[in-house]
Amino acid sequence: MNHHKELAKSYFLKGYNCAQSVVLAFHEELGLDEETAARMASAFGGGMGRLREVCGTVSGMFLVLGLLKGYHEPKDQDGKKALYAQVQQLAHTFQEQNGSIICRELLGLDHPADSPIPSARTPEYYRKRPCADLAADAADILEKHLRQENIQMTGNPPDFHHFPQ
Repeated sequence: MNHHKELAKSYFLKGYNCAQSVVLAFHEELGLDEETAARMASAFGGGMGRLREVCGTVSGMFLVLGLLKGYHEPKDQDGKKALYAQVQQLAHTFQEQNGSIICRELLGLDHPADSPIPSARTPEYYRKRPCADLAADAADILEKHLRQENIQMTGNPPDFHHFPQ
């Protein structure tokens, strides 16, 4: 069983948004408590505040990756290049598996933005939305990528003063 995949799906089914679900699946490895992780990712749900742009699960992957492997010095061109290459790789993998990285396309919507009022989480909502499975896919893609890059998923928070190179 893929631990992060199952966690992400579980968080979504508890009512967290798509971005929160992915970030929360990795919160222990990030050294973040659940509240901080949920708040950090909260604006990215619904394709960024229900604008239906980049899928929140994809944004969640990028948030986790940035915290684990991101650069912090503005002149670190090598770090920026390495991070952006990984972002593009993750986006490509997600798109290959799901057909798009755009929320409205994944949901089959023909309009860009929705009302800022979130949909009620009812059994019907969960039946018609692929978001729980998309969160699981994003967490699985990210976990496999991090393992491939030899980023340990041990439950120990990373040293944010010495990012992996």
